[in-house]
Amino acid sequence: MLHRSGILAATAFTIACSGDPSGLHPPYAPAIDAATVAPNLQNVLSAVVTLRARRADSALVRFRLAQDPPSAADSVTPIVSVAGDLAVLSMFGLLPASSYVARVMAFGPGGVTTSDPIPFMTDALPADLPRYEAGGSDPSPGYVVFAAGRYGLVIDNTGRVVWYRRFPDGAGLAFMAQPTGRYVLRPPTPDPADLEPWVEIDPLGTATRTLGCAGGLQPRPHDFIAEPGGAYWLLCDETRVMDLTALGGVANARVTGTVVQHVGAAGALLFQWSPFDHFAITDLDPAQRTGASVNWTHGNALDFDADGNLVVSFRSLDEVTKIDASSGAVLWRLGGRRNQFTFRNAAAPFIHQHGARAVAPGALLLLDNLGDPTESRAERYVLDEASRTATLMQAYESTPPAVTQIGGSVQDLPNGRTLVSFGTAGQVEEYDAAGRITWRISGNAGYVFRAQRVRSLYAPGVDSRR
Repeated sequence: MLHRSGILAATAFTIACSGDPSGLHPPYAPAIDAATVAPNLQNVLSAVVTLRARRADSALVRFRLAQDPPSAADSVTPIVSVAGDLAVLSMFGLLPASSYVARVMAFGPGGVTTSDPIPFMTDALPADLPRYEAGGSDPSPGYVVFAAGRYGLVIDNTGRVVWYRRFPDGAGLAFMAQPTGRYVLRPPTPDPADLEPWVEIDPLGTATRTLGCAGGLQPRPHDFIAEPGGAYWLLCDETRVMDLTALGGVANARVTGTVVQHVGAAGALLFQWSPFDHFAITDLDPAQRTGASVNWTHGNALDFDADGNLVVSFRSLDEVTKIDASSGAVLWRLGGRRNQFTFRNAAAPFIHQHGARAVAPGALLLLDNLGDPTESRAERYVLDEASRTATLMQAYESTPPAVTQIGGSVQDLPNGRTLVSFGTAGQVEEYDAAGRITWRISGNAGYVFRAQRVRSLYAPGVDSRR
């Protein structure tokens, strides 16, 4: 079931037990020596339970609002293992400024033991935390993750913030859940000239590691893929000085291209692809290569096709490219000045696209920001790589029409659903298989660079589509 939300006061509450004072449990049942509820200082909508128990191998927590009648259903945490005599459990989705009662259940070969009730109180929300309203006729289950100002946050289908983490210098563009069950973001640093790595945080909001590019390159804040073993894929900036006078530019132009890297858990470079080895500066529109600084490729999305090869979106080139993940060879180029496909059912190719995702074999989903300058829309294509055709199968359009020159995302959901963020237009919407809006954030959501549905606050991103 979904967990109700709230805030925990800065006081820990402890229930201590000696053996089994009730005498109700078998002699070899787990013995709960102490169970403590403490606030999570990163997020008042969650709390931490510390259990000390003997003869226990696992435990969970049942919790409810203190005002709920006995007939009300409890919220229940996932089961965790007890290591030695210690287990730490988290409660998520609490309500702010509310009184709760928790009970810890310890399991072992000899049976089950339940602690006495543990009362605790949650605190108020931070004053600067954004507020939202959302709704719709038939939303998908779960939550929506995105960055907003100084916060990475998660809302439920009513728009209520159920999880958050504040970052003093801002959360950056993309706050994302990963298949590893953690979140990542690339927050800005006070010095814009230094390297700004991605940061991984666990569901309690604790930073677990920083994740950068190899070779001293600058990580781009647009997309990231974490692997279960600790390795990761990311986009990086490489800048070279080039003489572009013969092409209408300047003699010492600083040209920035997007590098794709696969980095091992210990920081070793496992794979690198650079546009300087595969693309030409003339792939960029002439009007965009005349200045002292040239934003040549502007990679903004990274994904894997069904065959394990890379699919990368390059906004400045109006192009989505498929790259062999072993050799680095360019397999095809879709859109832009070097387009290799014939577009079908599309009045014009996409322009300045975002959020490209390879959602199935031969299927591509993206946000077409400016293919129609009067209306940004999500587009679903079927690609025939052999005949080099790209057939537009469906488009998802906001009502009223939204235009976002920058930002935005798409996510393929179960049952033919699609989640779309319209970037700077401040609209986040979910569509059913027929293209009908089934859920949206009401009013202006602000700049949502990337929105993502997840199923659980306890394991964000696990079993969720990107």
